[in-house]
Amino acid sequence: MNQHEHNVAIVDDHLLLSGSLEKLINTFDGFNVLFHASNGKELQHKLKAHTVSPDIILLDINMPVMDGFETAAWLTKNHPDIKFLALSMEDDEKVILKMLQNGAKGYLLKDIHPDKLEVALLEVMERGYYHSEKVAATLLHSIQPSNKNEEVKFKENELIFLQLACSEMTYKEIADIMNLSPKTIDGYRQELFNRLNIKNRVGLVIYALKNNIIEI
Repeated sequence: MNQHEHNVAIVDDHLLLSGSLEKLINTFDGFNVLFHASNGKELQHKLKAHTVSPDIILLDINMPVMDGFETAAWLTKNHPDIKFLALSMEDDEKVILKMLQNGAKGYLLKDIHPDKLEVALLEVMERGYYHSEKVAATLLHSIQPSNKNEEVKFKENELIFLQLACSEMTYKEIADIMNLSPKTIDGYRQELFNRLNIKNRVGLVIYALKNNIIEI
């Protein structure tokens, strides 16, 4: 076994698809399917039963008992160290945004080419997220255009916070670096959300990229 092998879990109620995905992923260099579950509740039980946690979860949305939205929110709250990608037939922008807001590191359609699935898994492990062209377009559409006649001006600390928020740091880590309280950082975050007409941290990143505040 590759010492750098990444464990994957598949959460999908379609057993045939889960089995096919397992065979495919096990052919990817450095990846191994640890287990699969048919819904969020079963995932909870399997996470407790296994001594080794998955590094990445491929998460379906439409499932019985506990669907993908509920499972995503639960994972984000209880297992923030486990990254997960939504894998669904749903191509609706509202669905994509909701999964990203619930913590998904990317959104894949089930007709994805095997090569792109491998790239997505690698990028999530290396960069922390994978955004396809579809997801990137959805995120851009989610940002309401601000009044072009008004130039948005930032205070020095707001600009520093915005740049740090575009990294993988937690808000607590940002507070420590800026020598500010978490409550003050929460205030900066909410103020920027309101002024820029965005709803989440991903929106901050897109805004910063579009306005040359950060570079990739």
